[in-house]
Amino acid sequence: MDRLIFTATTALNEYRLDRQSLTHELANVSTTGFKKSYEVANRSVRVEGDGFDSRFLPRAFTMNRVDLTNGPRTFTGRPLDIALDNQTVLGVQADNGNLAFTRRGDFQVGPDGLLRTGEGHLVLNEDGDPITLPVGSVTYNIGADGALSFMDPSAPELGSTSITRLFLRDASETPLSRREDGLFTPSEGGPDFENGTGVASVTAGVLEGSNVSTVHTLVKFIDHMRSFEMQTKVIKEMKDNDARGEALMRLS
Repeated sequence: MDRLIFTATTALNEYRLDRQSLTHELANVSTTGFKKSYEVANRSVRVEGDGFDSRFLPRAFTMNRVDLTNGPRTFTGRPLDIALDNQTVLGVQADNGNLAFTRRGDFQVGPDGLLRTGEGHLVLNEDGDPITLPVGSVTYNIGADGALSFMDPSAPELGSTSITRLFLRDASETPLSRREDGLFTPSEGGPDFENGTGVASVTAGVLEGSNVSTVHTLVKFIDHMRSFEMQTKVIKEMKDNDARGEALMRLS
């Protein structure tokens, strides 16, 4: 009986990772370019030590891999809004100065001309340097290959002037993990990686939403809570059985 209660209690404790994952996904349903991670899985693990060889306990395992499935797209028409196609990721500078990757494409130009994402991370060019754009009454353009250019509306005869190219990588063959700051990094190797077999490209004037399905996540949350209640009921039943057994012992 004590072992059954211990098993149920262990299962309740292991549900914490699933709760954290579901809560994190629900909190980022409306975050631009957010990508969910692979799901938490419960596995039966053999218990070593005294007792029967058939004793198993549940253990929660997580795989910190980012799911790059495309989210819904919204047309904005804004020249500095981009959606990254297929498995493309964008190189940015993290707060600690290291190279990291993101799927967020809502760019902003600061007073200093530096190009940043909506989260404030510096956008890098193909050489790994922060991108500086000319400020003022100019029109920006981002090509499908990530090429940045601008045009002065007051002097259309000059045409477009090329600036630089975005730091784009195709991650179709490289598993990515989520950093503590929410950015992506290769699961193995250094901060950078080689392009996969796909073509790294972007679509301008469009923003990509989160790939988290609200309905699917809520259904999982309900199923999680029912499992939690079932384990709680097992503990309560064992407590009641113990109390009834103690009463029978007194009567005898």
